[in-house]
Amino acid sequence: MNQDVLKQLYKEYTGAEATEIIELPSSGSNRHYFRLKDGERSLIGAIGTNLKENEAFLYMDEHFHSRGLNVPKVVAISNDRMAYLQEDLGDVSLFASIEKGRKTRVFGEEEKQLIIKTIRMLPEIQFNGADGMDFSHCFPASEFNSRSILWDLNYFKYCFLKATGLEFDEDLLENDFHTMTEVLLRSSSATFMYRDFQSRNVMIKDGEPWFIDFQGGRKGPFYYDVASFLWQAKANFPDSLRQEMIKHYIDALRKFKPVDPHYFNGQLRHFVLFRTLQVLGAYGFRGYFEKKPHFMQSVPFAIANLRDLIREPYTEYPYLSKVLDQLVRMKQFTDELQKHTLTVRVMSFAYKKGIPNDPSGNGGGFTFDCRAINNPGKYDRYKPYTGLDDKVIKFLETESEVGTFLEHAYALVDASVKRYVERGFTNLMVCFGCTGGQHRSVYCAQHMAEHINQKFNVKVELVHREQNIEQTLHAK
Repeated sequence: MNQDVLKQLYKEYTGAEATEIIELPSSGSNRHYFRLKDGERSLIGAIGTNLKENEAFLYMDEHFHSRGLNVPKVVAISNDRMAYLQEDLGDVSLFASIEKGRKTRVFGEEEKQLIIKTIRMLPEIQFNGADGMDFSHCFPASEFNSRSILWDLNYFKYCFLKATGLEFDEDLLENDFHTMTEVLLRSSSATFMYRDFQSRNVMIKDGEPWFIDFQGGRKGPFYYDVASFLWQAKANFPDSLRQEMIKHYIDALRKFKPVDPHYFNGQLRHFVLFRTLQVLGAYGFRGYFEKKPHFMQSVPFAIANLRDLIREPYTEYPYLSKVLDQLVRMKQFTDELQKHTLTVRVMSFAYKKGIPNDPSGNGGGFTFDCRAINNPGKYDRYKPYTGLDDKVIKFLETESEVGTFLEHAYALVDASVKRYVERGFTNLMVCFGCTGGQHRSVYCAQHMAEHINQKFNVKVELVHREQNIEQTLHAK
């Protein structure tokens, strides 16, 4: 790694000596980056380790500039073309700009606007960037084809799946890999596939997105980049935000081609799975084998993405789906999951004995007052029973407004559970109180607990306090 060549390029281009040269952190790349300054002017220097990869970047950068795309301009190149200088776009990546949202899963308006700008610029790169491009310059492959797909799937198999110690039938797995290849290739198009389109490779300069590290791009389907960006493991986008961004992308895409949203989303789902497997392969190699902590820290996020994906079965890949289900259930991954799984504590109680305390220390949650509901307890024939017994259930469902009451309660609680899950919160309390904690509150708490358990993948602790009944409904 010879910095002298960068200093010489800097002097030749600027006419001044670089008084400061600082190595910049790298992640998965073998290239080395430096910031060179002479007091006022700042440039980024790069030293590559692979001539063909350097040539791919230099060709693409010049081509994208000619198409008016936001990429850093290369201003000087060494004679052997192994080193070059480019514009300095600053230190602020999109990844850093949305840090608050990534950590809380609540993205502010400024953060959302940056994401929207980025996703809406993607079709410009894919279509305008492909216009007039000679894809033979791409490295290591000129197009997204069956060979490159199987490279990535086997990268996942050998560098991640085998490293976990999970046993599987390679022959059956390969059958599904070939099926996935056929499904992905039915979306082939003559567009530019960025391949590593993610928030770390987007710089924010004067409030606008600029794009770097596109040297791995090639001709390929536009779905891949959408999956890469919106399902980037550590970007931590909630699904509601992803769906909003997909709509923005489709709207921008319509400038270049007609789009059927239903087909688009159906096909995108396969690319999300493929990209997730490819990323896990990279994390396995860089983390398990090269011992780079950044990649090991990203594994739980990628596993969480995978766990969410396979909740809706991929019927095209039956054996792969079985293996992935076993993978996400492995103890090394479920232990991490338990730290971030929401527990909803649902309780019934009697107001005369006081509102329950929250044992989690989070200060409680919802408390619904059931005393306006017609009370079966005022009739002697219902006094021996509780809201779990058929006689009381029939009375409440025919002689009271309990159904309407619960519909409103469901809507409020559902919204909170959804947001709590997205933000990684671990505790929510929902209480129902009535006069004696025997009939109305018991009925409502029981139904709320079953409703949450059926609708959400969370743990529910059900407590009928005055009846001394406790039950746990586990996440499915």
